[in-house]
Formats: sequence, structure tokens, C-alpha cells
Amino acid sequence: MEPQSKPTACLALADGTVFYGRGFGAVGETVAELVFNTAMTGYQEIMTDPSYAGQIVTFTFPHIGNVGTTAEDDETADPVAAGMVVKWDPTEPSNWRATSDLTKWLAAKGRIGIGGLDTRRLTRAVRQQGAPHAALAHDPEGNFDVEALVAKARQWRGLVGLDLARDVTCAQSYRWDEMRWAWPDGFKTREGAGLKVVAIDYGAKRNILRCLASAGCDVTVLPATATAEDVLALNPEGVFLSNGPGDPAATGEYAVPMIQGVLAKDVPVFGICLGHQMLALALGAQTVKMNHGHHGANHPVKDVDTGKVEITSMNHGFTVDSQSLPAGVSETHVSLFDGSNCGIKVDGKPVFSVQYHPEASPGPQDSYHLFERFADAMKSRRA
Repeated sequence: MEPQSKPTACLALADGTVFYGRGFGAVGETVAELVFNTAMTGYQEIMTDPSYAGQIVTFTFPHIGNVGTTAEDDETADPVAAGMVVKWDPTEPSNWRATSDLTKWLAAKGRIGIGGLDTRRLTRAVRQQGAPHAALAHDPEGNFDVEALVAKARQWRGLVGLDLARDVTCAQSYRWDEMRWAWPDGFKTREGAGLKVVAIDYGAKRNILRCLASAGCDVTVLPATATAEDVLALNPEGVFLSNGPGDPAATGEYAVPMIQGVLAKDVPVFGICLGHQMLALALGAQTVKMNHGHHGANHPVKDVDTGKVEITSMNHGFTVDSQSLPAGVSETHVSLFDGSNCGIKVDGKPVFSVQYHPEASPGPQDSYHLFERFADAMKSRRA
């Protein structure tokens, strides 16, 4: 496209700020919360992470699209993030695993992209002012009603009080036996008897389920709205609470009673991200909305007990208020960026959770041991 050609995409913020750029992917409009992600790899995993429902993702790394896309890297069947914002237009892919390029993939999946923006300026605005509501439009003819787009951004209700887990959860129960990807075989299937785990799907990433299978778990996935009776009827040796989008307090209206019913039976419990927040709510703590959240693959988290620091992958806009943790519940991990809570445990019981993503795809692998900790807790009950 010529440098002086008409813009084909527009990003309008609720405060009236407007960015113009070049559109790619699907044509149309979308309204969502605007966040930024600092990861250098894994844009496909990010776009298909159900935790990003209701959000447009600005990528701070400029070279997005250069490794193309492959169905193997989808974290769920279809993209869940509302759209993407990048510095440079996606290039032709250069990767042996690529089966399509990012532009065609987005178009086929119905998601909008905009390139050519000053993502540094946009990121600073998000950091300073908080994650804004935004409207993103792509029109090949370059015709935009900017006032209408700003109005739509202002009218959008936002994520506070919004339960999105119902929108991204599975429709019915299913079994999972695929393990983590490994060279040269790719994805292999777990065989033989395993630890019976019920995973509650608030928007579960596939790689979390793979990590459970690789840790020796026989996984049955249930929808977010499953009751304690539904869970306990399967006689689980452990219950896993998955990641997911939206306001944890809203999802907690039906998730908390289920978790409390499971806790009453003294079953080992492990939660990640929204699952961490659900566990905290079930134990009596509170959650709060963050200014711009944590989104990236380079977040340092300190283990309070050992002093060890792990580099983690994160994606959350709400956090557990550590000051609200009740007696008998300890804070286990904290963010070294802002001191926010990143993990809890129930004293003397095999019940724990973390705010970050130990399955870490994309990102580092410092925290895989948490899946082994969960498996060990279940094995010790067998002894």
C-alpha cells in the first residue's frame, strides 16, 4: 500500500482519541476493552486464549505475523480476542510449521486487525489512564463515522460485573488425553490409568489440559456452570479450576457455591488465573479491577516461602485483594512489578492456586512444576 493512501482501519477510544492505520483480517467493527501484551512470541495463542474475550490486544512487539499460523497452536477452536493492534503490517510467514498467514487466518476467523499504529504511544496511554473502552473498524474503502465509533466505545458497558465464562465454556462434558507437544512426535496421547481429575472450564486453554495429561491425569472437563454434585458424582481425586475471562465476582455467583461444596469434601484443588480468583472468592476473599492489568510473558513472580523468582506468563485484568484473605489462607506468590497477589494456599490442605499461567505457552517454562505438585498431592491421598 502506498504511504499516502487512505487509511483502511480506525481505532477510536472512549476519550475521543482516534488512531488511523491499515486494516487486515476481517472487515467490520468491534467494541471491547483495549489492553497491551508484551510477549515477543505466541500471538496466535494469545488471540485464541479465552481469557481475552471482550478485549482488543495491542502487541508491543512490532513483528507480529512473521511465523504465520498453524492449527496446532490454537488454544481453543476459534479466536476469542476481539481484535489486534500492531506496529507493522503482518509480513509473509517464514516458519516450517506455518500452514497459513496471519491476515488470511484472521479473515477466516472473523477477527479484525489494524497495523501502522504508534503502539508505544498507545501503550503509554493504557498504562497512564487505564485500559480504555475502544471501537475498532476495518473498511477497505476507508469510510468511517468517527463520532459514531467514539460513541460506541463510550456506550460499551465494560468488563466490570460481566460474566463471560458462560460464553466461552464448553457446551458439554468431554474427556482429554492429549499431552504437551514434543519434538519430533508433536502431540501424543496419554495411555493407561491416571489420576482422576475434573477440570472446570471457565475458558480453559488447551495447553493447560495437555499439562495435566502430561502430569499423569485422566482429565474430564465440565462446563463452568457445573454444580458440586456434578463434580463429586465423578469421584475425582482432584479438581482443577481453569483460566477464563470477565469479572470474577460475576462468575463467582454460580462458581463459588460449587467450589465450596468441593472444598467441604477435602478434595485437592488447583486453580489458574480466573480459577485462582474463583478459589479466593470461595474462601472468603475479594477481587478488584486493575488499572491496566498484567498481559505478557515476562512477569517476575516471587515465591514468598522460598524467595525464588519465576518468570511467568500472565493475562488478567482483575486481581485478588491480598488484604482480604481470611485466616487460614496464605499468600504464596507476589508480583515483583507491583506487589499484587499471584498465589494462595489453604494452610495444611492440598488446595492452592496461582494468578499466572504455568502452562506457559507462549512464554517461559519456570512454573511447570505446579502441575507436578498437584499430581503429587493426589498421589499422597492414594498412599
